[in-house]
Amino acid sequence: MALELRHLRYLIAVAEHGSFTRAAEALRISQPTLSQQVKQLERTVGAQLLDRTGRAVRLTDAGTTYVHHARGALRDLAAAQRAVQDLADLTRGHLRLALTPTFTAYLVGPLVAGLHEAHPGITLEVLEMPQGDIEAGLLADDHDLGLAFRGPHLPGITATPLFTETLGLVVAATTTDDETEAGAGAGAGAGAGADPGPLPVRDLVARRLALLSGDFATRGHVDAYLAAHGVRPHIAVEANSVQALTEIVRRTSLATVLPDAVTHDHPHLRPVALEPALPSRTVTLLRRESAYESAASRAFTALATRLVRARGYPGAQ
Repeated sequence: MALELRHLRYLIAVAEHGSFTRAAEALRISQPTLSQQVKQLERTVGAQLLDRTGRAVRLTDAGTTYVHHARGALRDLAAAQRAVQDLADLTRGHLRLALTPTFTAYLVGPLVAGLHEAHPGITLEVLEMPQGDIEAGLLADDHDLGLAFRGPHLPGITATPLFTETLGLVVAATTTDDETEAGAGAGAGAGAGADPGPLPVRDLVARRLALLSGDFATRGHVDAYLAAHGVRPHIAVEANSVQALTEIVRRTSLATVLPDAVTHDHPHLRPVALEPALPSRTVTLLRRESAYESAASRAFTALATRLVRARGYPGAQ
């Protein structure tokens, strides 16, 4: 029997679902057909690839080895297909971009607008996810590029620095300096209209905060900063989107922590200097080592580099 790509996909589906029935449903073929195709593959390979004796179908040792190489073969074939379809003149193309969610608040819009204006024939797929999932997806060839933060990274991931992201405490633009001080318990003796100066981080103990939820890299960054200074503020709200967080803060007396680029672009938010300032972090473009780099990927990388320079982001490469 001649080996065909569908045999590899069928075997991988059974391995992932642990069941012929569930795999057949996912593949939209009948269970008997799937079983027959996998048996044909086993005869061609000359080894039993699946253990069917338990409640769940499992890979044998031979099957585990075979699936590892099958996944690599399918990934390389998909890259080859994209390479053939890729045109260096950028009249068409497709780019799969994965990013951590905070970038949607200030960076994705300008990047997509710039790419569409310069190369309208390129289609773009944008997915938000945690950084660990981005890197795993790059290794599995589910994405072409990732937009996240500098390491540590999974083996096989290459990171190219773009710029330095700075963060700060943010309140509603209508909040006065006296209100900010009073909310932090640091306003005693401050004259009306006086410049209160930076807010000591220890005074955040008395502030009620709205922060991004724990699955955001930004929240981990903020938690590490607070822990390093022994501060445990009252976290009144947790939100899983930057847009929700900005709406909450602009309409309440709560404070939050956001990238400065978000605050500067938002007319209803006002930064409050902290002492010491929150540590900055390096924004990077991630890709799989030795992966095929399409013309669309090269164009996007060049665009991103130009855009962060034009916007004056610190440390722009």
